[in-house]
Amino acid sequence: MARITAGIATSHVPAVGAAVDMERTEEDYWKPMFAGYEFSKKWMAGNTPDVAIIVYNDHASYFGMEIMPTFAMGLANSFEICDEGYGPRPIPVVMGAPELATHIAASLITDDFDMTILNVLEVDHGLTVPLSLMFGTPDKWPTKVIPLAVNVVMNPQPSGVRCLAIGKAIRRAVQEFDGDLDVQVWGTGGMSHQIQGARAGLVNEPWDRKFMDDLINDPETLQYKPHLEYMVEAGSEGVELIMWLIMRGALGDDVDEVHRFYHVPASNTAVGHLILTPKGTE
Repeated sequence: MARITAGIATSHVPAVGAAVDMERTEEDYWKPMFAGYEFSKKWMAGNTPDVAIIVYNDHASYFGMEIMPTFAMGLANSFEICDEGYGPRPIPVVMGAPELATHIAASLITDDFDMTILNVLEVDHGLTVPLSLMFGTPDKWPTKVIPLAVNVVMNPQPSGVRCLAIGKAIRRAVQEFDGDLDVQVWGTGGMSHQIQGARAGLVNEPWDRKFMDDLINDPETLQYKPHLEYMVEAGSEGVELIMWLIMRGALGDDVDEVHRFYHVPASNTAVGHLILTPKGTE
């Protein structure tokens, strides 16, 4: 059967992608941040999954106010890179895993999650920056990807309870797939940040660090954190962190912490990163 072997949590700051594309990663400003992912790239080289389910949010790049699904899964063979206003990033096309994606989507719908099915999708920095952080600049991405877009942009947004639950449902679906596959689930976005208004540039390091602790040790309580707390304590964009709950739900009850990294600043935001494995995974 297929199995979930790891969960990755990481911020997806767009300026990080620009730093990679413009070869600025060794500059004094960026070097400490990218250094925190050196372990991860080496670890990933020895633990590359067959498929990565990447939970991300579209930033009104492909979707917009006209259509904003709560949960949307890409089932296509490939996903082009979205033009976010300055041309698509110069990175490889993201290759899909349609057979597994179709199975997971059908299983989630059977479990009463009303999924939006995407047979055409362009992916923005929410998905591509994590790929760059974990794999660098390859000619071809070494894993296939199932995009899972979550609405954390427009009200109403899914609850933490719903996010943890869909993660658990993804775990069940993967385990029921008739195929020998190593699968990872990535939760992206965050950490504390606000990009507009009087609190622009907000970073709440104690809150961020406690969130990482609770995500690992007490997700069953963390799922009840209200959206208002995310906004008050972690900024208007801090609610992206509910996507980390999807990743955590997919890993089962107990996890081992392989790697943790936290850094400020990165384009006036806090960057957080975790590698977790289900307890007992070799």
